[in-house]
Amino acid sequence: MPVLVGKKAPVFRAKAVQREAIIEDFSLEQFLGKKYVVFFFYPKDFTFVCPTELHRFQEELAEFEKRDVAVVGCSTDSEFSHWAWLNTPREKGGIEGVSYPLVADINKTISEDYDVLAGEPTIDEDGNYTVEGELVAYRGLFLIDKQGIVRHQVVNDMPLGRSIRECLRVVDALQHFEEFGEVCPMDWQKGDRAMKADHKGVSDYLGGQEG
Repeated sequence: MPVLVGKKAPVFRAKAVQREAIIEDFSLEQFLGKKYVVFFFYPKDFTFVCPTELHRFQEELAEFEKRDVAVVGCSTDSEFSHWAWLNTPREKGGIEGVSYPLVADINKTISEDYDVLAGEPTIDEDGNYTVEGELVAYRGLFLIDKQGIVRHQVVNDMPLGRSIRECLRVVDALQHFEEFGEVCPMDWQKGDRAMKADHKGVSDYLGGQEG
């Protein structure tokens, strides 16, 4: 799997759905120079684990907005499937109330560019195109900075839901580094002491111990 961290986020233009509207030409480029982006993939609309994640992102949307972060979801479903799911009440398995954009990657090209596409397409000796598994997205998540650079990525298998708290923690760590030039050690939380990016600073953080 290619690592996108430190590289420009792949550019795309696709249809998306936000609230009641279908957006014909959606792109993450609209956020360049303005906002960070948490761009996450999920396998399918109208499933079981996926709505728990989408609702959780919505519940924490104000926390992302406080940090100047745009949240954008994506799956290989069509814009019409997204629209129908958004118009299905939560108690019936829908995601009614989700207000951030959902990108329709029906051609699978976005998932492929971000290298989160499951399934193995092959062509047999007779020239027949077949797929082993399903061509749907794994649970990929990418934190993209205001310059369009990927600063964090994580990919979970289908059964494994993600942690919104960890996502927010990484956003906080990136923004702390950008503001203060201090690096954030393991399990760092906002408000914790960070480390200067030199030997002396590391030594000070460790209480003067070398090593």
